[in-house]
Formats: sequence, structure tokens, C-alpha cells
Amino acid sequence: MSEERKSIDLLGIAPYGEAINTVSKGGVEFVNGLLTRICYPFAEEFGLSLQDRVRGWRFTNLYAIAKKAKPLLDAMPNSEAIRAHPRLVSRIVEEGSWSDDDVVQAHWAGLLASSCTADGKDEANLVFINLLNQLTSVEVHILQYACTSGQKRISNAGWILSAPIVIAQEQLVSIAGISDRHRLDRELDHLRALGLLAKNAGFQAFGLDFSAVITPEPLALHLYVRCQGESRSPEEYFRFQFGLEVG
Repeated sequence: MSEERKSIDLLGIAPYGEAINTVSKGGVEFVNGLLTRICYPFAEEFGLSLQDRVRGWRFTNLYAIAKKAKPLLDAMPNSEAIRAHPRLVSRIVEEGSWSDDDVVQAHWAGLLASSCTADGKDEANLVFINLLNQLTSVEVHILQYACTSGQKRISNAGWILSAPIVIAQEQLVSIAGISDRHRLDRELDHLRALGLLAKNAGFQAFGLDFSAVITPEPLALHLYVRCQGESRSPEEYFRFQFGLEVG
């Protein structure tokens, strides 16, 4: 067995086939390079435990997150100098690598980028990491649609709000990618329980057309913005992206 093959086997990826091997050869260096750039202490720990952490399927997911995060980081002012708190990077690597959904991975990539600050000491994104980690891929898709739909406005007190969003069951099925009405109802209930959808969100108990309310709460808008790799407030972000009404 060649030295190269031994090395790949040590990473525990040989059973996953040549496709995983190909990713791993260039992927380990890419991921380690990105993590070293934004968080050297964690990258050092990650490198020392690479044999334990890198397993074919999860590493492929982590590699996808890193590739999505890099252009977000590159676009930031003073991008080579910004850093992320090791606590945040550790959680994103651990939790994000369990998802192979492209949209979910993009959200984790955005959180990795928006975790970076000039001094690397800001732990604010821990709130959003904990929220995203509780969401199913179905919920992430629903939330993304909710946060990018409907008019946003700033209240007289200065808080961002979303106009009510009501969609037909057929449209919700298309967004979520599942047709089980009872599962959709549970997913909406969960989003509401987390404080991400409005208190009246979900299917209406006495409605006849099975339409659903998916109005996002301000917390959901904050989560969405951070998952775009943005550290700006939702007010600034949505004003720049879509324009906002005031009052």
C-alpha cells in the first residue's frame, strides 16, 4: 500500500470510495487553511485531532461549507486580519458538518463569516448557532422564503418588522420539498415555538383552504442576515437590499 493510500486510510475515508478520496486530498488543506486564517487556536486543535474529526461524509459537508464561506470572507473589509472566536468556530464545524443540504450549508457558511471581527472576541453569533442547530432542513427552507418575502419596515420605535405573509398549502409544499401536511404543521409549530415565526403562524385551525401564515419575527430576520455572512443590523441590510418602509 502506498504512503498516500496509508494517509488517506488514516483519515478513515477509504470505505467511502474514490470520490471522497479526491475531495480529501485537496480538501483537508483548503479547510485547514481557511480555519487557520480566521482562528489559529482552533485550527491547531483541529489539525491535531484530524484523524478523529475527518470522516468521509461529514468532511465533504465541512468542505462545502468552507468553500461557501471563503468568498464571503474575501469580500469583507480588512479580510485577512479578521478573526473568529474559537468557541464559535468549534460549534459551526461540529454542528454544520452534519448537514448535506446546500441551503443549510450556505447558512452555516454565512454564520462562519459573520462570526469574524477585528479582535476575534465577539460571541454574539452563539445565539444564532444555537438556533440554526435546532432547525430541520425543511424549516431552513421555509424560513429563508419567509425572510426574503413580504415587505419589511422599520417601526417608529426603530425595530424591523415584516408584513404578514400567507401562502397556500401547495406553495408551502413546493418551498419545503415535502407534501405531508401534518409534518408541515409540526415544522411551523416548531418555528413558532422558537420565536422565529409570528404568534399566529401555521395552518389556521378553522380555515378551509389550508393556507398557512409564515410571517417571520424580528429574531428570524436577525438570524437570516447573519446567515448571509452579514454583521450589519437587519435594518441596514434590508434597507440596502430591498428598501424599507418607515413607520
